[in-house]
Amino acid sequence: MASAERFFCADSARQQGDPMAGTAPRGFVWVLVEYRGRWPVNGFEGLHLDAATKTAVFSAAQAARARILLVKRPGRRRRGGHGQWAVLRRETSGAVRQQWGTWDREEDLTQIVTALETPGDLGGLSVLLVCSHGHHDPCCAVRGRPVARALAERWPDQVWECSHVGGDRFAANVVVVPDGVYYGSLDAESSVLTIEEHFFDRIHHHHLRGYTDMSPPQQAALAATLRRFGPAGRSDYVIAESVREGDRWRVRLAGRAPHPERVDVELQAHRTPPCRLTCRGAPTASVMVYEPTSVRAV
Repeated sequence: MASAERFFCADSARQQGDPMAGTAPRGFVWVLVEYRGRWPVNGFEGLHLDAATKTAVFSAAQAARARILLVKRPGRRRRGGHGQWAVLRRETSGAVRQQWGTWDREEDLTQIVTALETPGDLGGLSVLLVCSHGHHDPCCAVRGRPVARALAERWPDQVWECSHVGGDRFAANVVVVPDGVYYGSLDAESSVLTIEEHFFDRIHHHHLRGYTDMSPPQQAALAATLRRFGPAGRSDYVIAESVREGDRWRVRLAGRAPHPERVDVELQAHRTPPCRLTCRGAPTASVMVYEPTSVRAV
């Protein structure tokens, strides 16, 4: 008897046309820890580190509502030299700040606690995080690693493979930080084109999962606006108003020239039928989808 065909969540999501818009997790602060060993399923939490150091970093990150991600450079595992760490943040004003350091001993990671309590330096190059956490979900490794290699050939100093960022079914996922922009369902070619446009401050809807400073319905409204009126810069649209009435949303975006001054997007929220969403997740689950029903300049 033939065995059942193996399930891959990223293949299934593409076949079903699962919508990506509105699936970026909320967040303003990211902690990166370079770790060259095998990543545990639950990332930083699963590392065998000095207990006091691990607790201090984790507690500080929770207090700052920061996400901790393990990172490594694409390609062959690098040996020797210092490990790096970083605290990256996007302020509500849109300003971005970065702090970088190195570590050799586990205790060195307590520098992250201090970094989370201080503003950091303004500016700096954007960091490209490509989820390749195969121990969490095989699609992330199968689809993520080729994308990481392709991006690293173009921007070698800015690209890191990273642990789980969410949305396994949208692999390959790329997160631009501290910009706070999630892209998904990328391959080697589309990832380079997408990031090229991002760096020219032209964000398109095609692979956009969302901005991390917006709620899911706001993210979906922005993607619908970009689809209707064309690409825009990271700060060209801001949320002016969000109104919920039962399972319906109306989101007003304020744009700056040459984009429409105001855009109203109406959305219908609904849950998808239960199905298998990820390779290693629950057998069946459902997600909330925000479907645009109207997009108009006002």
